[in-house]
Amino acid sequence: MSLQFGQIAPSIPFILGGLWVTLQFTLLSAFFGFLWGAVLSLFKISNITILKWFAIAYTSVFRGTPLILQLAIIYFATPQLTGYDIPALQAGVIAFALNSAAYISETIRAGILAVDKGQREAAMSLGIPYRPMMKDIIMPQAFKNILPALVNECIALLKESALVSTIGVADLLRRANIVSAQSFLYFEPLLFVGLVYYLMVMSLTWAARVLERRMRVSD
Repeated sequence: MSLQFGQIAPSIPFILGGLWVTLQFTLLSAFFGFLWGAVLSLFKISNITILKWFAIAYTSVFRGTPLILQLAIIYFATPQLTGYDIPALQAGVIAFALNSAAYISETIRAGILAVDKGQREAAMSLGIPYRPMMKDIIMPQAFKNILPALVNECIALLKESALVSTIGVADLLRRANIVSAQSFLYFEPLLFVGLVYYLMVMSLTWAARVLERRMRVSD
């Protein structure tokens, strides 16, 4: 077996050009997924039945169907249903954010329920309204509890972002496939992209550990 990394060396800047696309996609999906997941988690613990059942049904649908199917439906069906020719990157962010929110909502819900009930009872006895109580007392403590799970979700988003290459987004994997087709070398570009993904995941894991350590110090 002979590896010919020298032949793909001129194409490495082109492949790395997809790095920003992958990071942009992951950050936007994680951000909107977290916001929507937080709303869904509040729905699940609320006393309003219709909101609770909506959140439960939503989670059931998005956890019960393949992510690539959700991505394909949003990308290919949106022009048919609305007449709007949705860009591939936008479709990917929407699909991944909606899917991620279903998982994050369960994580946040568990984190909120793990906070000592005495905290909520004390806040209510002091007359603190529901919104500031959740924002300033319950959610900060819940966030500390769920930080490792949120990091795992971000790592999953980063790795699964390669699925957007199936709808034409020029991310890392898509660019590696283009180089493979042009050079007729398939192992080297894919191995190089795998190394880039690995380094990104390790960097994210390291940053999360530093953040978690600092949060423990503040306890």
